[in-house]
Amino acid sequence: MLLNNSDFHLPYNQKLVAKAKKLRKKATIPEQKLWQEYLRFLKPRFLRQRPIDNFIVDFYCASCQLVIEIDGDSHFTQEGQKYDFERTKILEGYGLTVVRFTNEQVMNHFERVCAEIERSFFQKDRKTVFHNRRVLF
Repeated sequence: MLLNNSDFHLPYNQKLVAKAKKLRKKATIPEQKLWQEYLRFLKPRFLRQRPIDNFIVDFYCASCQLVIEIDGDSHFTQEGQKYDFERTKILEGYGLTVVRFTNEQVMNHFERVCAEIERSFFQKDRKTVFHNRRVLF
């Protein structure tokens, strides 16, 4: 079910707005690829580097309550995985679904990444399928 943007407002730390703007200008190559070649053309609309709570998510679609994260090497350390787990729990507390892809998946399996994102819009019970998971292929 898609919601109107006005139906769903999330809290955010105002201090993160300037940092998010800088991150949009310094996006990683996989983030640039996903944005330039796919997400910016989609309806429903995605936002880049969006502050939510005390975090900045890579991509956010308000109308479908979907967060997409592109994970680089730092996410695979023990500390990085712990941080991601806690962060995901908080985001899910707002009713958001978090879908994670690796840099390698975006760069080498782009069509599959796009198909996985698109599938999330049409999944009848998306929470069951996409709830707190890293997409594997």
